[in-house]
Amino acid sequence: MPEISFIPVLLGSDANVYGMARSFHEEYGVRSIAISKTIFTATVNSKIIDFVLEPDLENPEKFMKKLMEVANQHQDKKLVLVPCGDGYVKLVVKFQEQLKDYYLFNCLSEELLNTLSMKESFYHICEKYGFEYPKTEVVSFDDYQTKEVDIQFPVIIKASNSVEYWKCSFPGKMKVFVAQDKPEYERILNAIYGSTYKDHLTIQEFIPGDDSYMRVLNCYVGTDKKVKLMALGHALLEEHTPQGIGSYVAIINTYDEELLNKFKDFLEDIGYAGFANFDMKYDMRDGKYKLFENNIRQGRSSFFVTASGYNLAKWLVDDVVYHKDMPLTIAKDKHLWIQVPKGIVYKYVKDEACQKEVRELIKQGKCTNSLFYSKDLNLKRYIKLKINMLNHFRKYKKYYGKKGLAE
Repeated sequence: MPEISFIPVLLGSDANVYGMARSFHEEYGVRSIAISKTIFTATVNSKIIDFVLEPDLENPEKFMKKLMEVANQHQDKKLVLVPCGDGYVKLVVKFQEQLKDYYLFNCLSEELLNTLSMKESFYHICEKYGFEYPKTEVVSFDDYQTKEVDIQFPVIIKASNSVEYWKCSFPGKMKVFVAQDKPEYERILNAIYGSTYKDHLTIQEFIPGDDSYMRVLNCYVGTDKKVKLMALGHALLEEHTPQGIGSYVAIINTYDEELLNKFKDFLEDIGYAGFANFDMKYDMRDGKYKLFENNIRQGRSSFFVTASGYNLAKWLVDDVVYHKDMPLTIAKDKHLWIQVPKGIVYKYVKDEACQKEVRELIKQGKCTNSLFYSKDLNLKRYIKLKINMLNHFRKYKKYYGKKGLAE
């Protein structure tokens, strides 16, 4: 098949964006354009990304204006569009009819997006398709002071509308909270609703077990609505900073045929399209996986898929650029993906079996930090990343295990 000249256009500038830019560069040798509000540490001083900045990029009018500007500047090439944040996915879905004349991309319908992106409706779907999930209730701004939540403490507290939640600000803000008792629960809700956030909050039972009980699934569903790629990751460790709680920093590929078949049937039955990402936790009490949430995009840690030999960019390009007939591929090859120093993994991954597997994969050379790419390590970037890596020691010492509202 003749090579088609294309440019990846990524929306955002975080670790997800860098992982996709590196995937495109490894597979095709192409530089990506990243349209973003700012430049984060993960992508700073990169030679494989050209930035186009728009501080108000989540404004629909400015979003479309900037994407049209980029399209008009590159009319001689195909543009492969990859949104790397929830807000950007929603905008691409919303304007997909206007964008499809200028960009190549794969996304789901707006109706399905709305169903999946709100946690309340997502859990209704879980029940329909037989997915286990933590006992869950929802409170609103109107009833949070009076509604009695019938879940035993400790409980998880998180925003139902993640896009709106990231826009708000209040002292002690965290991505996810854990309340140990009723007084702490009330303090957290008062703090959240004392900010500009007025949408629903999801209250869930806390599933016992440390970070190593988490699993993450990344999938690519083709434009024909058939699942093309599935990669299940055994998460060993998460971030523990207030804004980063729940983001994985160490993953090893794993495999569960029954679980993967269940998700495959689910995605194809609902008519999904594009990248999908699911977070779940193994519940030692009943031996079942409890599904927490889904992301309507590839996950922030999704480079673990590319690192293990299944390049995410290739599946997208083969689908939307080359229109190849792709059978289902399951990513089974073991590989350790990290985004913190190995010393952090050695210290904070407590499970002995996991530690043994970590050390064996490192010994075999099967370990990748997606931020340290040999073809993109100029001196400025290298120094910035090394400082960032060293800061993790301080952050874990300060925040590890702390998921309550700061006094």
